[in-house]
Amino acid sequence: MPKVRRLPQDFFWGNSVSSMQTEGAWNEGGKGKSVYDVRDATADSSNWRVAIDEYHRYEEDLDLLKGMNMNMCRIQISWSRIVPDGDGEFNEEGISFYDNLINAMISRNITPMICLYHFDMPLALAEKENGFMSRHTVDAFVRFSKKVIEHFADRVKYWITFNEHNLYFTDEVFNISGYLKGSKSLNDMYRIFHHTMLAHAKIDKFIHKNFDTLKIGGMLAYTPIYPETSKPIDVYCARKIDEFLNNNLTEAYINGMYSSEVLQFIKNKKINFDFQKGDFDILNKMKADFLSFSYYRSAVLNADKIPNNVAPNRYLNYGFEDNRFLKKTEWGWNIDPLGFRNIITSLYNQYHIPVFPIENGIGIRENWNGKDMIHDDQRISYHREHIKAMKDAIFLDGAKVLGYLGWGLIDIPSSHGDMEKRYGTVYVNRSNHDLKDLKRVPKKSYYWFKSILEKNGDEL
Repeated sequence: MPKVRRLPQDFFWGNSVSSMQTEGAWNEGGKGKSVYDVRDATADSSNWRVAIDEYHRYEEDLDLLKGMNMNMCRIQISWSRIVPDGDGEFNEEGISFYDNLINAMISRNITPMICLYHFDMPLALAEKENGFMSRHTVDAFVRFSKKVIEHFADRVKYWITFNEHNLYFTDEVFNISGYLKGSKSLNDMYRIFHHTMLAHAKIDKFIHKNFDTLKIGGMLAYTPIYPETSKPIDVYCARKIDEFLNNNLTEAYINGMYSSEVLQFIKNKKINFDFQKGDFDILNKMKADFLSFSYYRSAVLNADKIPNNVAPNRYLNYGFEDNRFLKKTEWGWNIDPLGFRNIITSLYNQYHIPVFPIENGIGIRENWNGKDMIHDDQRISYHREHIKAMKDAIFLDGAKVLGYLGWGLIDIPSSHGDMEKRYGTVYVNRSNHDLKDLKRVPKKSYYWFKSILEKNGDEL
């Protein structure tokens, strides 16, 4: 018989979500508006005002997570629920909500993990400061973060600042940073990215200076890029994307400095990214306790499709290709468990600090007929193969991994508001434009997770 690959008993199994994709209650509890609260529904997306009504239903949902034998839940603290205008008075009713939520986790032996920013800038700061284009917004975010950390430090050990931080070094930055006006130039992209790295560095320093038991890590949206062919230009451009979008951040998190290749590009292109006296000293003090990332898919790059003089940050805007060797979802996302293993192993080999995949999952279009169980065998297969790949990284490659968190394991609107792109093991009975009754209905994958995690994943 094959040897059982036993994970540590303190290995984390859990779920990750954001506040705007779960809470709803957009105008309750003293919450101020975020940029998401004023976004309207479209033909294929919902608005953000109800989401899955987690604000009122968190007890039920935590019971479901506990029923799956999960022991961690990563949430986001909504900035505009704590500071309604972003930089003014603290909202005690908002703090009380998160007190109750986190206490409810702990009472179920579910370890909380907190993300401090997941795209939903307070509307007031977006309108007054153009979001993270402004250093005032950096200061306001650090002030909010310190308040949250001080308040929850007695109950929350694991922290991240920015969800998928490398997205701030792509054109997605203009959708997630509170940016309401501007030309979406490379200067603006680099300026916002630098400001968010300064914010992360200041929070990193605050935690390490004041709280010996807390752990903070950087977090990437990690999509490995394969060259389309063995042509040197394909290999070169794929490597360059990895340097700009991944290594540039991990080097900063661990060693306190940007990539020399990125800095040389900034110098050569005369990019004004608001690097001021004293910024180097702020960045230089970073020291991550773990490296975390989301992983859903890999991608392929065809360098022949990239125009001349395009920044590496934008290579994928032009050179993206389907991978002819992999299956993909309805949304065109490749399914690549081996890519997952390779990231885990590579990150640990490079830095030798714990690695933590804190988002993984597959979006599938599903409908519930009101009585029968949803048989989501594709989701079961996806998670099974990715967990096995993670265990290969641990037991065959020697990587140290803290845990495995699925994304949105109770259905939530996708990052672009599409309720029909479902990641959950639990169906939430609503569509993009009809809230229905929001009933929670476990799918087949729910019971698969329950069985697998009852034995700490040892059977995989």
